[in-house]
Amino acid sequence: MNFEKVIFGFFILLAATLNFGFFVGAIDDPAHHDIYELFAALVVSLVATMLKFGDRTQIGAIHLATSLVADLQLLAAALVWGYAAHISGNDPLTAAQTARVVSLSGGAFFANAVSVTILIAETIMQRR
Repeated sequence: MNFEKVIFGFFILLAATLNFGFFVGAIDDPAHHDIYELFAALVVSLVATMLKFGDRTQIGAIHLATSLVADLQLLAAALVWGYAAHISGNDPLTAAQTARVVSLSGGAFFANAVSVTILIAETIMQRR
């Protein structure tokens, strides 16, 4: 068993599941979306991105691209939440602001799903 691949797979799946956990719920209800879960999803996604920098293959480039997309989407979601809660003064967030944040995290979740699909396909195609 390759421990490096275990860690790599762990962080890819953890990023996807944390993002999914934040994304699930009524799109416009701030009570269904926890800011700490968004923060955890962003941090784990950034760690997963760092792990993808060492791979020099074409599949590694696609992994990195999907991870960068997820990072950008989650960072944008966090910035929108921060602006809405602290600069515009709406705490709790309005339904429209919450929908923006959740929509951005949905884009990140899609990028994470692509990354997980690539990981599974890559694993199935490997020879022993």
